[in-house]
Amino acid sequence: MENKNKWKKWEIVFELLIFGIVIGVAEDLLAIKLATGERITLRVIGIVILIAIPFAIIGEAIFDRIDFARIFERIFEKKK
Repeated sequence: MENKNKWKKWEIVFELLIFGIVIGVAEDLLAIKLATGERITLRVIGIVILIAIPFAIIGEAIFDRIDFARIFERIFEKKK
């Protein structure tokens, strides 16, 4: 049973990673188009994908592991 849970956890990590890459690419392409008016070509898409992948990995490896709810709970409980 433990092995099944382990694979399920990895499945979720990869789903979030892929979703992060797709959303990152979409928002970067939108920003490029709106900010510069540059045509979206295959070269631009390739560059954006190469830039989005490391940030998606960093987001998944570091920031998704932080329990912000618990941090905020500790901060606001001390102020009461």
